[in-house]
Amino acid sequence: MKKLAIIGLVLLFGLQLKAQDYVPAASNLKQRAWFNDARFGLFIHWGPFSIPGSGEWVMNERKLNVHNYTNLKDFFNPTEFNAAQWVSMAKNAGMKYITLITRHHDGFSMWDTKYSDFNIMNTPYKKDIVKMMADECHKQGVQLYLYYSLLDWRREDYPHETGRTGQNSGRTGKGDYASYLQFMKNQLTELLTNYGEIGGIWFDGHWDQTAPEGEKDRTSRIDWKYNEIYGLIHKLQPQCMIGNNHHLSPFAGEDFQMFERDLPGENKSGLSFQEASDKLPLETCETISNSWGYNLSDTHYKSNKELVNMLVKAASLGSNLLLNIGPMPNGKIQPEFQDRLAGMGAWLKVYGESIYNTKAGFIKPQAWGSITQTDKNIYIHILDGKTNTLDLENVPAKKIKKAYLLKDKTAVNYTFKNGKLSLNSAVNTSEPDHVIVLDIAQ
Repeated sequence: MKKLAIIGLVLLFGLQLKAQDYVPAASNLKQRAWFNDARFGLFIHWGPFSIPGSGEWVMNERKLNVHNYTNLKDFFNPTEFNAAQWVSMAKNAGMKYITLITRHHDGFSMWDTKYSDFNIMNTPYKKDIVKMMADECHKQGVQLYLYYSLLDWRREDYPHETGRTGQNSGRTGKGDYASYLQFMKNQLTELLTNYGEIGGIWFDGHWDQTAPEGEKDRTSRIDWKYNEIYGLIHKLQPQCMIGNNHHLSPFAGEDFQMFERDLPGENKSGLSFQEASDKLPLETCETISNSWGYNLSDTHYKSNKELVNMLVKAASLGSNLLLNIGPMPNGKIQPEFQDRLAGMGAWLKVYGESIYNTKAGFIKPQAWGSITQTDKNIYIHILDGKTNTLDLENVPAKKIKKAYLLKDKTAVNYTFKNGKLSLNSAVNTSEPDHVIVLDIAQ
């Protein structure tokens, strides 16, 4: 009997290991490759949290209890929302995908879900936002990714006792993760069954159950059972990429790695102590203003030059840029956001070749600018607006066929010998980026 018991345990352990092994499907690898070439996407933070005009963390920051916060659903009536306009705006900005908030930490579901009353169908609006966005994305050829919060500030079954946030919402019961896990699996099944092909799921909130970023031990206080969650997603839609904004190195089963308010390898935000993966596609998410959700008091907007610099530097590190907007509660998008997205689109019409389908440069970003490249071309982005002469070593090319400005094909003077390149080109200080193309031979 003892021998049989031991054999049984060995078999069970083997099955558990096998369940956690993840071999991405061919369709998933194809989706990763597409994502890695796309380089630019739109992040949308929007929901009832937009109504107070204080950002998406208003429930936690103002210490609002569940009862009072839930009343917001009776005021959420975005009659000005137009999915076609939103998707067209993203497409015209040169963005290849949209990552839409479906359920943030406040627990509000932006779709017709059977598993929570706190959803868009129980508002005066009574229309499925996710469906309208999915239909329009599919129609216009823009990929749709879905943000989904792992934590919840309202539900009693979420393990709120051990959470870092949501401690003032008035919950007195004890969390039941088995119940909460089933709830999440039910909702994810809806999202991956009823809305056509989804490019990826963007998880957030793992950090609620860990020590703060930068601590030596950031082990989660609960077992999220990601093998079950990730396994479900990859079963329902094998191509669907999984990313998790846990501010740690990627876990087994994840298909891309994101960095919040940081470029890969940087830690200006204090959230990114992890190293960038050399195996998975990368993405950095940033805001146009200082806020994610609609914020009446936020009047700082990044300039077109700052946004171009962010996109170029991300691409030069082999990363996408997911650029955020926080629409107004009525569904309108601030003119400041619209203007900047239009500016990005105009720039990419001229310089998109140096961003899309490129890989990281052979050197990391420098004080003068950055480099992106393909197998045939090297793109030198002079971002500081003043560097006219440039010397580079270890250029990965046997020879350079020609060097020219990307915007108008004007020839650029250069010398190249033994991997050492010297360039001389007058910089136009009125432009955010001076792009020189090297046509190379391997």
